Amino acid sequence: MYKNYFKVAYRNLIKKKAYSFINIYGLALGIACCVLIFMFVRDEMSYDNYHEKGDRIYRLIHGELAADGSTPYPFWVWNNAPVGPALKDDFPEIDKVVQFSGRSDILLTYGDKIYQEDGVFFMDSTVFDVFSWKLLKGNPKTALAAPYSIVLTETTARKYFGNEDPIGKTLKGSESAGRSNAGDYTVTGVMEDVPLNSHFRFNVLLSLNTFRKSIPQVFSEWGYVDFYTYFLVNDKFDEAAFNQKIPAFTARHIKDPNWRYTIKIEPLKDMYLRTTADRQPGETGSLPNIYVFSIIGVFILVIAIINFMNLATARSLERGKEVGIRKSIGAYRSSLISQFLGESFLIVFLSSVLAFLIVFFALPYMKDFTGKELNIQNFITWQSISTFLLLLFFIGFLSGSYPALVLSGFNPVLILKGVSRSTGNGATLRKGLVVFQFSLSIALIAGTIIVYHQMNHILDKDLGFDREQMLVLDYNYDNVVNAKSEVLKAELEKNPQVVSVAFSRSVPGSYYPHAGTEIETPDGELKMMGQPIFQVGLDFVKHFSLHLIAGRAYSREYPSDSSKALIINEAAAQQYGYTNPADIVGKKFRQWGREGVVIGVVKNFNFTSLHQNIEPLTLPFEAYASRYATVKLKPGNISETIRNIGEVWKSIVPHRPFLYSFLDDDFNRQYKSDFMFRRLFTTFSCLAIFIACLGLLGLATYTAQLRTKEIGIRKVLGADVKQIVGLLSADFIKLVVIAIVIATPISWYAMNKWLEGFAYRMDIQPWVFILAGCVALFIAAFTISFQSLKSALMNPVSSLKSE
Repeated sequence: MYKNYFKVAYRNLIKKKAYSFINIYGLALGIACCVLIFMFVRDEMSYDNYHEKGDRIYRLIHGELAADGSTPYPFWVWNNAPVGPALKDDFPEIDKVVQFSGRSDILLTYGDKIYQEDGVFFMDSTVFDVFSWKLLKGNPKTALAAPYSIVLTETTARKYFGNEDPIGKTLKGSESAGRSNAGDYTVTGVMEDVPLNSHFRFNVLLSLNTFRKSIPQVFSEWGYVDFYTYFLVNDKFDEAAFNQKIPAFTARHIKDPNWRYTIKIEPLKDMYLRTTADRQPGETGSLPNIYVFSIIGVFILVIAIINFMNLATARSLERGKEVGIRKSIGAYRSSLISQFLGESFLIVFLSSVLAFLIVFFALPYMKDFTGKELNIQNFITWQSISTFLLLLFFIGFLSGSYPALVLSGFNPVLILKGVSRSTGNGATLRKGLVVFQFSLSIALIAGTIIVYHQMNHILDKDLGFDREQMLVLDYNYDNVVNAKSEVLKAELEKNPQVVSVAFSRSVPGSYYPHAGTEIETPDGELKMMGQPIFQVGLDFVKHFSLHLIAGRAYSREYPSDSSKALIINEAAAQQYGYTNPADIVGKKFRQWGREGVVIGVVKNFNFTSLHQNIEPLTLPFEAYASRYATVKLKPGNISETIRNIGEVWKSIVPHRPFLYSFLDDDFNRQYKSDFMFRRLFTTFSCLAIFIACLGLLGLATYTAQLRTKEIGIRKVLGADVKQIVGLLSADFIKLVVIAIVIATPISWYAMNKWLEGFAYRMDIQPWVFILAGCVALFIAAFTISFQSLKSALMNPVSSLKSE
């Protein structure tokens, strides 16, 4: 019997090749999309799971309370050094504390090999007791104990030493990030490369004792910010009890009554997807985006299942007589249900095979979309295999159950007489499914339009500074380069393609420190307020085309500007109580040991991503603490100009690699995750819409088959093709209109929530939903027109003979 079922199923697939292709391919595409999204989501959820003690690893985040006990400013992961030892002393439930510096780029030299390493941390010797990073060579207890010890990842060690054993060899290091840690570093360990699914990664670890030896005083200053603090707890740790002890802990160690310092803790499992703290040591993910992609994956699969049901139902009339004959010769309904469910499982099996082929060929392109290496071998576990098989069984049963029940329920007497009609409940269900499909499709179309326009809004917004044709040269605070900055500037500006050159510690979109600054308020009091600091050279304001709204810029005509002058932005002027920026010019200031007067106010500019509002900012003059030289270029012949700049660079500072990038690229890199979201959202939205169209095609086919005789009679009575097409399309257009009404408020709410993540966002206009509805109507009309025209052009003689 089962052999006969298989033969019938196989013959039906071969007989109707177009239907079989649409059915198998549509379901395969849905399964493939679901698998790809599952792989992406699982990779995002897997961050830091490889640490053996991960459930006992926490970190501190730091903040400041307002007088009413609220936290007006975001918490930071990055903060002071003395909090770590204090925690270890005050809390016996803490086994190990590991601290490390903010990221430190450093120039390392070995023979003729010179590289600026951009993934470097000064790390505690306890790091290998807390984290599960495997040391391939060296002693994990002592590798980072002594000053000027260095541990390299396997890839970094191979870059400098090839196949040689690096242990005991020496790398010469330059000064890093303004710290006095230049010297000879002895390689004491080689470790495995940090897994890609880590919330922070690195290439080189330097011993924290190197930092401690060079600047020992900062390790006792609670107000000096340059460290991250992680800790390992024992089995007796109670997070709730720990949190209750925090106020007493901070009260014991913070003696300044005006500084309301506080801390919180974050478990390792929350550090990538759930953290809200600023100044992260590495990248973070987006839990809302994970939810969005998961929902899209489920919806795509549901749409594919609905399509299967619609297409199977559309063919029910063709197999009606088969069902009638089987029933008339004694076939039980349960046997027919088993047969049709078996056919469903066969299609699901074929679809799953095709789905895996699609996944296999799509994975390389997923790397371009996500920046992730999604290797299918990493996802082949007994849990994932059993889940996938259960999913296939569920799809097969759900997809085939409704058609099986419909087909097996036909009355054999009526069927053999040529009478067949769909039940009212069945027709209502199919229409409801179409409305559901197109409600989702319209929401996805509207979402795609909004995502694209928001990203274009970010790229096109006037940021308040000139970022076009800006070549950024990174020399990492090199003292020799800073000493020769005026010579370098003069030589570079001799090039007719160079407009101007300026030096600064920061450029928009890059790292910037925070500091407390005292400025005289309108009532004459010197008030301390905190804000970001951009240390700049003389020509920074003019070079970046910042708009000076009060006072003047730094000038060579005023030698005192180097130590007794300060420029701020208008947000900082408002921070100190000045509604008119001109009123703050000439007011006294104190900052980082310098005293003088405010000489100018620049118009607010977006020096950080548009996810954040513009903060108060000070731009102190600093000639010898710069990291970047920015070169403004004229349009045209860029490659030749860069080559000439490189030659000048090598002639003046030959010891330093010529490292360059373009400011607009660097600034837009802040939106890496947003652009990835746009690519994935758009791609899977289009696939969902395509699969929904297959379902609409199935229902159009089904309806046209039901009305074959009606179409024939209408043509005999004089109806033309246009009238027939309009007749068949009208019902579906009504369903799409209903879907537009349902989808509009849902998509508006969802995308409004997404836009809340941007401080500068587009306003959602009604035209977005009008356009989304028009696109959906066009897609529906185009899809339906294929079957409608086919039915309208059918010979009425054939239609009237159809019974």
